[in-house]
Amino acid sequence: MERSAQRVSVSGRVATKQKTIPRAKWKRPDRARVERIRQRLADAYGLPHLTPHRLPLDELILTVLSQSTNDRNRDVAYLRLRERMPDWETVRDAPNSEVEEAIRPGGISKVKSKRIQEILVALTDNPREGHEADPFDLSWMEDAPLDEARDFLCALPGVARKTTACVLLFSYGIQDVPVDTHVGRVATRLGLLRPGANPEEMHDEMCELMPEGAALEFHVNLLRHGRRICDAQRPKCDECVLNRMCPARKDFK
Repeated sequence: MERSAQRVSVSGRVATKQKTIPRAKWKRPDRARVERIRQRLADAYGLPHLTPHRLPLDELILTVLSQSTNDRNRDVAYLRLRERMPDWETVRDAPNSEVEEAIRPGGISKVKSKRIQEILVALTDNPREGHEADPFDLSWMEDAPLDEARDFLCALPGVARKTTACVLLFSYGIQDVPVDTHVGRVATRLGLLRPGANPEEMHDEMCELMPEGAALEFHVNLLRHGRRICDAQRPKCDECVLNRMCPARKDFK
């Protein structure tokens, strides 16, 4: 059943939450609209550049550490872990208390330390065929079909589509778009994604919408826009370069 709109007071504004739109009534935006949004974001934030680092397991652990913290704390936690435990076998086999202590600056260390070790154990117990000698070697994903690499990662404990997209995009430049809170919010307000879509649908739709080679650009620039302008509670609509294109602007008065 479609939810009714809810109105909440936001620092002198009245914000109306977007109604859920049933799939049967949703129309995907056309390519021309996507390209106009892409160009305006590029004009505002530039074109991001990233050289794939080809370290997928490192990226996977970094993404786990990034949950519910900022980039600085994530990086401190990662560096402390690698300084104390120089290889992933050591991390896997260490007492959980030692892993937890190493990553404590990243927050919720009890949960993250357990998850990291579960992932490493799962890779060891269920290696990719032909990689039994080194189950932590994920280099095969660079040339594998996207669905195959994605399914392998999503089968790991606690790994879902956003994490998988981060690993594939940042490690190898594979065109999968990470949809985090900021990206999902901005894309939904702009009418790129269906209001009420679940994370799986959001990721599928973003991959369908992306022009060839634009995954990194769209992810980074939507993320920047969400952090700087399109705040969850207090969007700066008067400063937004997409204001006149945004169907949600009427919800913030």
